[in-house]
Amino acid sequence: MNHQEDKRFKVARFEALIGIALVLINFLWWYGFAFGMGGQAVSDYEWILGMPSWFFYSCIVGFILMVFIVMIVVKYLLTDIPFDEEEDHE
Repeated sequence: MNHQEDKRFKVARFEALIGIALVLINFLWWYGFAFGMGGQAVSDYEWILGMPSWFFYSCIVGFILMVFIVMIVVKYLLTDIPFDEEEDHE
C-alpha cells in the first residue's frame, strides 16, 4: 500500500494543518496585543498585576487561551491512529 492510499497520511496532513493554524493563531494574538498596545511611551501604559497591559494580554492571557484551545483540539479533532502497517485481509 503506498502513501497515496493510506488513510494515515490523510489524517497526518489534516493534523499538520491544524498545528499550523494553532501556531498562526498564537502568533497573531501575541503580535496584535504586543505591538498593538505596546507602541506608546512607557508613561502611557496601563498596568495589570504589575505588568504592562500589552504584556499581560499578549503573553499571559494568550498562553492561557492557547492551552485551552489546544486541549479542545486534542480532545475533539486529533485522531489516535496506529503506526503499524495496515494489512488487507480481503
